[in-house]
Amino acid sequence: MSENIKPAPGDFEIERREECFKGFYRVDRLYLRHRLFSGEMGRQLNRELFVRHDAVCVLPYDPKRDKVVLVEQFRVGAVDKSDNPWLLEPIAGLIDKSHEIPEEVAHREAQEEASLTLQSLWPISTYFPSPGGSDELVHLFLARVDSEGAGGVHGLPEEGEDIRVHVMPFEEALDAVKKGRINNAAAMIALQWLALNRAEVRGLWV
Repeated sequence: MSENIKPAPGDFEIERREECFKGFYRVDRLYLRHRLFSGEMGRQLNRELFVRHDAVCVLPYDPKRDKVVLVEQFRVGAVDKSDNPWLLEPIAGLIDKSHEIPEEVAHREAQEEASLTLQSLWPISTYFPSPGGSDELVHLFLARVDSEGAGGVHGLPEEGEDIRVHVMPFEEALDAVKKGRINNAAAMIALQWLALNRAEVRGLWV
């Protein structure tokens, strides 16, 4: 056996797939095998997969004022494991139409969630937030905005949205990451990326 075996991208077999649940989201059960680092094919595994639309997250940034715009809303996923289920996050939405591209979703959600017009978009990353059990792919952007007058409560009532807008100095938002007040992946990745690239961003956008 060798630890130097490198499995190829297609070195797996999905032998059967069952739909276990279908609501707003879907759960499938997959019966599969994949190649081991020994070079042999492994035994059959069964894994539940949380099937989601891909998502778009965008951190609005005002380079002249050096401020970011974050939204605050109730998140059911934080109820059991956080003292405060109202999270500070980037603007976000799902790609729920086959013809939509991530940039279109970013502009749409910025209007719906914060009444913001995005002037330009800077791609940060595309990543899997929880690949051990979900197929969701996140498209993460930085957006150039004018934050003057931003604020208030927004969202679509018919979708149960109740979203409060916060405009924060960049350093204050970064400090909130350090102190754990901001504790969701998209916000942490975007703010730390901005911390590393802020001089370049401001040089091009101011």
